[in-house]
Amino acid sequence: MSNEVDHCTTKYLDNELNALKPLAVCSSSAESTAKKKGKDDNRAGSGWFVSAFLVVNTTLGAGILNFPMAYHQAGGIFTAVIVQTVLVFFVVVAIYIICYCSDIKGSNTYQDVVLSICGPKAQLACAISIAISSFCICITFLIIISDQWEIIFLNVSYNHYCNSSPFYMSRAFIITVTSIAFILPLCFPKRIDFLRYASIIGVIGILYVVALVTVKYFLPHDNQGIIATRPKSWVDVFLVVPEICFSYECHVCIVPIYSCMAKRNMREFSKTVTLAMILCIITYTGIASLGYLQFGDLVTHDILLSFNPTAEIMVAVVLVAVKTYTTYPIFCFLGKSAFDTVWGMFWKMTPEEILHREKTRRIITTLVWFTLTLLLSIFIPNIGVAIEIIGAFLAVFIFVFPGLCLLKTMQNRIETGEKQPKTVHVMKGIAIAFLIVGVFIFGLTLSQSIMKDIRGVKRDSSIFTCR
Repeated sequence: MSNEVDHCTTKYLDNELNALKPLAVCSSSAESTAKKKGKDDNRAGSGWFVSAFLVVNTTLGAGILNFPMAYHQAGGIFTAVIVQTVLVFFVVVAIYIICYCSDIKGSNTYQDVVLSICGPKAQLACAISIAISSFCICITFLIIISDQWEIIFLNVSYNHYCNSSPFYMSRAFIITVTSIAFILPLCFPKRIDFLRYASIIGVIGILYVVALVTVKYFLPHDNQGIIATRPKSWVDVFLVVPEICFSYECHVCIVPIYSCMAKRNMREFSKTVTLAMILCIITYTGIASLGYLQFGDLVTHDILLSFNPTAEIMVAVVLVAVKTYTTYPIFCFLGKSAFDTVWGMFWKMTPEEILHREKTRRIITTLVWFTLTLLLSIFIPNIGVAIEIIGAFLAVFIFVFPGLCLLKTMQNRIETGEKQPKTVHVMKGIAIAFLIVGVFIFGLTLSQSIMKDIRGVKRDSSIFTCR
């Protein structure tokens, strides 16, 4: 494959990714300045404080709904917090690694880093991983939509929903109709910049859920389940890993955010990472612990399904639903862009061939993507199943690719024949450790998910449903 084709397909995906994060897109002058490694200038861009909230906005998402259940599956709060602490350490180190590697050639996207350091084959693997994880995330969103509608039906028409079971209130019908009406039309445009403002509602919704679970815990309530204090098996401690990977994965978007800082350097960016991770850890740990302590082993995969559908819960349901309806097209867009990259590289298409019949290919890909995710969301019982699979693939972005980039970078320095400081060999060891841990987590979590599915998983539903 020629370098020209590789560059074209890379830029095609990069341009689409930039459309997803408008705040993390630099001007052309900023891009050229970013390539001047080591320069600490005052170019236009965001400060470290604003960048921290961009990272938080990227990190906090629908995974928060499943966090209490993940704590239960891991054997309780103590065990889950220990595993989370260890993994978050790796998450932060991976962020520094990928940004360090981006500075080597002034790369502005995650894919650019992988391509510049590891070559086109690694970039292809990266694009495939993005496509698969985006596909699974879209399935998760459709399942969440079903959960929110069940809460609405229980609140507005309990007797009719439970006693008559009309077809228009069934899970399959409501997912299909509302998705076709509210999601599918948003998936066809070539650019989706118009959805940038909907993210504000999404952030408000997540913060509201956090506040709601916290307040509910401190108000009088009944402990409805048993609180686990230890895992049933040592392997169970890894059941929280996919949820942590799903919730803390921000690495694909971290490079664009870093590249658009007014002072692009690791020292300044360390302030961003520190603040962002503190906020995310407090948020995720708080809602997971308080949510689990309220319901114990009766907690549902979607924490909102555990509460009595009162007025304040309905507000959370509406906010989460709006976030879900407007976020699905973004990940559909991201997945299709990754697929286009894979398609172009596989067929060795020229830039002209990539642009030729782009509209037709986009429409067909959208329809196929939407149909498959819709069908799978109807048959997959709860968001936990989808998140476990997603977490396995997101571990690749947190561990494997950063480890691969760091290993390649250090190996290139060693192969120059010049005497290298001990830190180079230490960092090479860290890179190897990242690769080993990443492969282990990917294999274990994916196999655990498949084994659970084979044994059978119950559909998630409100504990107040149709008693």
